[in-house]
Amino acid sequence: MLDRDGTIVLDTDYLRDPDLVQLLPGAAAAIRRLSAAGIPAVVITNQSGIARGIISLAQYRAVRRRIDELLLAEGAALLDSFCCPHHPDITGPCECRKPGTALYKRAATLFGYELSRCAFIGDKARDVQPAAAFGARAWLVRSNRSGESDVAAAEQCGAAVVDSLAAAVDDLLGPAR
Repeated sequence: MLDRDGTIVLDTDYLRDPDLVQLLPGAAAAIRRLSAAGIPAVVITNQSGIARGIISLAQYRAVRRRIDELLLAEGAALLDSFCCPHHPDITGPCECRKPGTALYKRAATLFGYELSRCAFIGDKARDVQPAAAFGARAWLVRSNRSGESDVAAAEQCGAAVVDSLAAAVDDLLGPAR
């Protein structure tokens, strides 16, 4: 279970222009390695810009298509992507906004996953905290948006802290050969 912004693509705050999508170095290769190991990559992403009116659903979908195109060009693919379009101050609380677990449970039901056997990888504490609820392993990827409070909270819930998605995948699968 992967976060999107800051984990797979550069987090540029409310990414709404597909032309601005930039894969992070090594992200496509890491996703390709997961797939080769029989571990499908599923994205779970908070997109509060939709609730805020900063991003339209059409823009979100266009960015998602662009990410898929860039990954495919490097021989990688996501199995699926799940998005929480809410913000508690605007739409009220919901169970799908991370660290809520509803989107993880939906993905598990849809694809027959046992969440305790999944890897949770993201650049914010809220991306990795759900792993503790499922007894799963987690990695916090330091990004341009990760703060020290994210690192401390991730470590407190047992997540390893790494510098990239590729490093998390190396830790999970062993170094690439």
